[in-house]
Amino acid sequence: MQDPTTGPTARRARWLGGMALGALILAAPAYAETLQGALAKAYENNPTLTAARAGQRANDENVPIQKSFGLPEIGTQAGYDENIIIPGNSFNSPARSVSASAQLSVPIYQGGAVRNAVRAAKYRVEAGQADLRATEASIFSQTVGAYMDVIRDIAIVQLNQKNVAVLRTNLQATSDRFEIGDLTRTDVAQSEARLALAEGDLRGAEANLIASREAYIRLVGEAPVDLEQPPLLPGLPGTAEEAVAIALDSNPDIEAASLEVNASKSDIGVAKSSRAPKLSATLGGGYNNFLGSLNSGVPGLSVTQETSSAAAGLTVTLPIFTAGRRSAQVRQAQSRSSQAIENYVATERGVIAQTRGAYAAWQANEQVITATEQAVSANALSLEGVRAENSVGTRSILDILNAEQEYLNTQVQLVSARRNSYVAAFSVLAAMGKAEARDLGIEGGALYDPAVNYRRVKGQIWDWADDPAPQQQSTDTRAVPAAEATVPAGIDPVPAPTGQ
Repeated sequence: MQDPTTGPTARRARWLGGMALGALILAAPAYAETLQGALAKAYENNPTLTAARAGQRANDENVPIQKSFGLPEIGTQAGYDENIIIPGNSFNSPARSVSASAQLSVPIYQGGAVRNAVRAAKYRVEAGQADLRATEASIFSQTVGAYMDVIRDIAIVQLNQKNVAVLRTNLQATSDRFEIGDLTRTDVAQSEARLALAEGDLRGAEANLIASREAYIRLVGEAPVDLEQPPLLPGLPGTAEEAVAIALDSNPDIEAASLEVNASKSDIGVAKSSRAPKLSATLGGGYNNFLGSLNSGVPGLSVTQETSSAAAGLTVTLPIFTAGRRSAQVRQAQSRSSQAIENYVATERGVIAQTRGAYAAWQANEQVITATEQAVSANALSLEGVRAENSVGTRSILDILNAEQEYLNTQVQLVSARRNSYVAAFSVLAAMGKAEARDLGIEGGALYDPAVNYRRVKGQIWDWADDPAPQQQSTDTRAVPAAEATVPAGIDPVPAPTGQ
């Protein structure tokens, strides 16, 4: 058995992992695009990610909202009344009046409702921050997939273009030999059929390339131009068990599910508080002015046109019977807490399965790459030999066509396996919670920190502290030209892996 520490899989793992992504990207010409550059653009401009950030900022506001229910409230009211019709027996009714009142209400004890609601809101803020990390990793995974799809599909188009050119040359040579009687009409027909199929495959490959480029535009916001081969990935695990252990500790989905469990437990406290007595203090005052329109009804006797009042007091509310509503609310909160607990278990199971599956896919594609590289070399030698044998009459035209098709198929399989291996390796990092901007060395400015907005708003008590009017943050793609199937010239469609 081959030593796993020295075999091709281990060598390729060392090729993929070991150093940070940002540090391994070499300086590139201004026109070229790197994977890090694509990730930076998606991080800055992807609408799914910018929308998730806005949603988290909205989530932050639940904390000051819940805190406000435990803080004093001041309200005022003013009014003007003009009595248009005065009853005939109301001799001293005023014709008009101005009134104003104000009240200060101070909640003293709410049965724990405010405390538990604030605690639940804080947990959900933390859960939302973890969800934002998960969204970030998801966008990065999609971007890596789209980036690698474009590279793969460019290579497949180039391979099919070369295959069509070779088959055209074969057809011309076969036709020439038919003209001199060296081959039969059957040989020409076989060459024509194979060329027609190859041209159809080329059209399909071009359509796939256009679709991949459009997917890239959707995620990144710009067209893919001269994409460089991807750099090494950081910190890939040595075993599936190592990957799972890291994922259980760092995966943002698990963290968010755990925080939702804590929040749901606080919700139970909120529901139970509805049974407790509530105490609040009030202070109010009022002012009325009848604007000289109030009279005593007795000639010569004047009355005061202004009145004022003030009152202070305590209010105790003790719920006694609500027809089972409060118990139902408690049971409802308990059931939702049970749901959150089970959702946590489901999330954990999903992350474990995702991590193991991505690791297995990565390792499988590493083996496929090793085997397919050997097959490509073998098919290249086989094609060369079949052509040589055909020249001396021991091989038919069909043998050449089959050898060329096998050579093409293994080359396409190789570039696909390299794409699949890289994407699966990145998926392993994402499942481990190690595929976020802070892990990948994203450049272009300060990283978005959702805690900054939370710290800004969590203690806000001013009723006029609005934010600026909402503005579009992500870029639209209306001005980006439609993707085409053109491919750059002079690029090897099956390059050797970096580091080999």
